Order: sequence, then structure tokens, then C-alpha cells
Amino acid sequence: MKLLHTMLRVGNLDKSIAFYTQLLGMELLRKKDFPEGRFTLAFLGYGSEQENTVLELTHNWGVSSYEHGGAYGHIAIGVEDVYLTCEQIKSQGGAVVREAGPMLHGSTVLAFVEDPDGYKIELLSLKDS
Repeated sequence: MKLLHTMLRVGNLDKSIAFYTQLLGMELLRKKDFPEGRFTLAFLGYGSEQENTVLELTHNWGVSSYEHGGAYGHIAIGVEDVYLTCEQIKSQGGAVVREAGPMLHGSTVLAFVEDPDGYKIELLSLKDS
């Protein structure tokens, strides 16, 4: 078995693709419209779908926002330097909602950023992995 992807519903696909590619360095792997179903799927990641788990963004046409509910937590991404990554994200207009620093009751360096739909992304230091 293999974990293939995580799916998020997004209100503005272009803004979301720009966030994940320009601010988080993912690559748009493929994108397809489904006119009969009135939705578009976009798959993004840090390498091919054959070798990596990727992120699927689903845009349902005519829907501009979603309620996340109480069960959603976050996506975690490992980065070389959490402090530098946060500065780069902020300089490009991204929202850092928890500044880089050690976690409470631990020493792992982390931060949280927010995508255009308000989904939280945890940045974790690869040095602590």
C-alpha cells in the first residue's frame, strides 16, 4: 500500500496553485477540467506522483469558500530552514500564523502558514526529523 494524495477543496484554484507553487515550491503536475461534473482537479507536489505523495486541489465550479469543520488539522512540510522559509513566505505576501520557533514542551523548530482558503500548513525543520 502507498499513500497517494491528500485532497483539499479550494475556492479559487488559480490563487491556490500560485500559493503552493510560488510560496511553497511545489510543481503543478497535472490539471484537468471535468465540465459535466463542474469541477477541476489540480495535482501538485515535490516530485512525480509515481514516487511521491502529492496534494490534490479540487475546485467545484461556482463555490468560492468552504467550512473546514472541527476535524481538519494541517498539512506538514519539511524544510531546511524554518526561519528563512517563513521570511521568504512573508516577503511574497504569504500569511505566517505561527512564527518559527521551538514547539511548546519540545525542541522541534516549526511554524504555521495559511493558504488562501485558510488551511494550515505546518513547516517543520528537516534537521529535527
